[in-house]
Amino acid sequence: MNLDKNIYEILKQPDRVLTVSIPVKMDNGEVKIFTGYRSQYNNALGPYKGGIRYHWNVTLDEVKALSFWMTIKCATVNIPMGGSKGGIIVNPKELSPGELERMSRGYIQKIWREIGSDKDVPAPDVYTNPTIMGWMRDEFEKLIGKKDPGVITGKAIADGGSEGREKATAQGGVYCVRELAKKKGLKPTETTVAVQGMGNVGGYMAKLLAKDGYKIVALSDSKGGVYNQDGVDPDKAEEIKKAGGMLGCYCLGGVCALEEMPKDGPCKHVSNEDLLELPVDILVPAALENQITKENVGRVKAKYIVEMANGPTTPEADELLKERGIIVVPDVLANAGGVTVSCFEWEQNNKGERWTEEQVLAKLEPMMVNAFNEVWDTAEKYGVTLREGAFVKAIERVANKTVIK
Repeated sequence: MNLDKNIYEILKQPDRVLTVSIPVKMDNGEVKIFTGYRSQYNNALGPYKGGIRYHWNVTLDEVKALSFWMTIKCATVNIPMGGSKGGIIVNPKELSPGELERMSRGYIQKIWREIGSDKDVPAPDVYTNPTIMGWMRDEFEKLIGKKDPGVITGKAIADGGSEGREKATAQGGVYCVRELAKKKGLKPTETTVAVQGMGNVGGYMAKLLAKDGYKIVALSDSKGGVYNQDGVDPDKAEEIKKAGGMLGCYCLGGVCALEEMPKDGPCKHVSNEDLLELPVDILVPAALENQITKENVGRVKAKYIVEMANGPTTPEADELLKERGIIVVPDVLANAGGVTVSCFEWEQNNKGERWTEEQVLAKLEPMMVNAFNEVWDTAEKYGVTLREGAFVKAIERVANKTVIK
């Protein structure tokens, strides 16, 4: 793309990285110090944007890398936001609700001067949720002495969150699948899909694709999954999961117990690893990162991969998929419906408006469709993969708005 070398130098590192110590008075009266980070990578397109994760393995390098990823993701779908990311080194499961709230507020007390609806807009990420976002917004507004609902997205609806946010990531992915189907002449009823992950993204993705007529033949959660070449019912699978059971063998047309099936029957238990290697048209990794690796990529039989998790394919595997001609719709495009609707939440808050779910999805669809086609065209122009096309398109946008003083 003949990127200006000065722009390249600017993009090699974040604009600003914060490392903070957060003292928290624990329930037993002792004070424990937690380490928190915020990496603000680039704001050429608008305020920094990115989640805050609570995890015992959070590192500064991880947070910096994820903030770059957010810069690319926001630019890929052409929303007026830059990229950032935050995190605290903690196992939140070990904290009481009171300790969790005090730590969350303590984090904001340390970074509040660097965030705001016109500066940097955090959101939920791993092990954070709308309740935690509500505490953070409340603490921020106390510190600045006025309302600023757009400072944080991913809030509860009652606190100014956006309608449609819960299924936005999956819905954006479905729009990408529809565009892919148009490009490759796929007929939904003749197209088989395997979805790894039955969380918010994977669960909605399976249900929405089934509604569009796609044949969902495999689903899995953290305990394992099920494969039935005749089709699996995502709604029934979700009912079982919510009831606390294993996915088991839940086929279309009813529930069939695996032990009653002949060994050569159509319905089989599969592991998360097995699911990646099934003979399907579309594979949707919607669980954890680093699922498709150089070790198993040779056994992947899908014709298309739509990345709904962040980073499900390692760089080495990505090269091998490219050699095999398997089309990958990259995470920075496929799962960007979530950050796009977060941007809509920010916009609604700033304007004092509230949009219905129908309005939100009506705005989301053209943005995802345009982004998909721009990435596709860029990939064809340069003769590269869709992932490379997305990065080229995103960096073009950032470069065009970067001012070198």
